[in-house]
Formats: sequence, C-alpha cells, structure tokens
Amino acid sequence: MPHLRFTFVKSPVWGKTADQLRKDVINGNDPVSGKPVMQEIVDNLTRPLSDQDKSTRTIPQTAGPDHYGPDTAENLQKFFREKGMTDYLPIVLPTQEKVNAMLKATSHKPDEIVGKISPTPGVFEYWSYTVKQVAVNAVMAGADPKYFPVILAIAAADTESISSSDNSFALAVVINGPIRDEIGLNYGIGALGPFSRANATIGRAYTLLSINAGNCGKVGETYMGVIGNPANYANIVIAENEKESPWQPFSVRHGFKPDESVVSIFVGWGVISA
Repeated sequence: MPHLRFTFVKSPVWGKTADQLRKDVINGNDPVSGKPVMQEIVDNLTRPLSDQDKSTRTIPQTAGPDHYGPDTAENLQKFFREKGMTDYLPIVLPTQEKVNAMLKATSHKPDEIVGKISPTPGVFEYWSYTVKQVAVNAVMAGADPKYFPVILAIAAADTESISSSDNSFALAVVINGPIRDEIGLNYGIGALGPFSRANATIGRAYTLLSINAGNCGKVGETYMGVIGNPANYANIVIAENEKESPWQPFSVRHGFKPDESVVSIFVGWGVISA
C-alpha cells in the first residue's frame, strides 16, 4: 500500500512527562506535514479513500549488475559510496577473484537462496539474497574466507542488523563451539573492542548485507533512528569464553551439543533516545 496514510509525531518520545507529551506530541504539529497531530489523525481516519489510496504495488529489489568496471579503484570506491552501498568507510572492492575465493569456503551453491531480510518485518517487504550476494558483502567488509561459514549462518537467520524505529537498535551475535578457535575469534581481553579481524569483519559484513541485500539503513526511508547507533558499524560480535565460564555454554543450554558450532543473535535496545 504505497499511499498508506501516516501521521508523524515529534520524536523522541522517550523519557518525557505526561505534560511534555501532551504539549510536544498530542497537541503538537506533524513535523513532516506541519498539520496539528490530532486533526490530521481524525482526517486520515475519516477522509474517503481516493483511487490513489486504493492502488497497490510492490517495491522492486534494486540489485545492481553482476559486476562493475573496469575503472580505477578510487572511482569504484566513490561509486559504491554514492550509491549507498557502504557504511561510508572504505571497502574491499569485490572483484570476481575475491568473491570466488570466499565462495570456496562453503559447499552451498552460489545461486542458492540463503535468507531474507526486511528493515521492519510487517512494514517493508522482505528482500531475499543468494550465497553469492552474501559473499560479495563479506569481501566488501574485509572478511577472510574462513569466516564465511559464520557470516552465512548469520545471513540465514532472516534478521536485519539495522532496524527501522525511532529508537536506535543494535544487534549482538554470540558464537559458541569449535569455530571460535578455528577462525581466531577474540573472547578474552578486549573482546568487545577493535582488536580482532574476525569479530570486526563478521559484524561489518552483517551490516553491509542488511544495507545491500535487505533494503536497510536508508535514512529517512527505511531507517528512522533518531540518534543512530555507532554499534551498527560492526554490531557486537563475541564468542563465549566457554572454558573459563562458570556456566554451561549458551548454545548447550539451548539444546545444542558442545562440539557443535552455533550462532545466536540478540536484538538490543539502542542508545537511549531521550
């Protein structure tokens, strides 16, 4: 429903008193249309539907061509950035050679559909993506091919890393099992810091995949976080320190075997929007 009627309210609404909410929100103006909020709500609910209101359509997935170029590395960096296909940091250009090397790390076929993502399920439609599209974003993030099974598992969870809300959500990925040591994940000193290529690039690949294959992170369209969240650059990717933990591994507590490698995803409340 492309012409669904909306009334926007002044954000943020978090942490306000009842008097502040009444003044700023209920008795305020829609910051987009400029109309009084309550008057606009009543109008939207009671005005007869026009032909435009009743029209329907789908949003096409705007995947680009299979490859770009030839061109200079500088021009390609600029192209990806201006097309909104990055996190505005420099990327590793996804050459066919690098993408093929990433694909060798999995037995799944390049054209296999591995998952789907929506910026907000129930509001925006899902975009589906292939193993190869995941590989392209993994290369762009700077990931080593040996990290690809973890990135592919995250991609198969059908959960976006950048959600659309006026709050600024962030995601956490917790990794259990032998894969932790096989790929060199940090679960010791500084585990949440920028001190491990595996932790950093796995998380960044998740964000780039959400942007490019899931229609996420388009500011003012599919992203409405009032403040934004710096954790979205690489999310929070940690491995559980199973040997020194006083508890059973998280994955074991949820029915998996100790020798199984498991990825768990958590949605976290974002930077407080008040």
